[in-house]
Amino acid sequence: MRTVSFKIQVTVDLYDKDIAMIVGSTLYKKGKISLGQAAELAGLTKRTFAELLGKCEVPIFNYTLSDLAGDAKNA
Repeated sequence: MRTVSFKIQVTVDLYDKDIAMIVGSTLYKKGKISLGQAAELAGLTKRTFAELLGKCEVPIFNYTLSDLAGDAKNA
């Protein structure tokens, strides 16, 4: 496991939990980590993390239109 430290100016109104959520949701959105790993990074349950993804404008499911069309065709 890697530990990362950030130095953020006092004028930035962010708490540690906010930063963990931002980092977790960004890594999840980019496909670098799973939903469970992102939730763990944020210190949340998978369910709570998934519910909060909407506030970060991150979709829970990363399907393209062609993926959905293919799934619908095969169903």
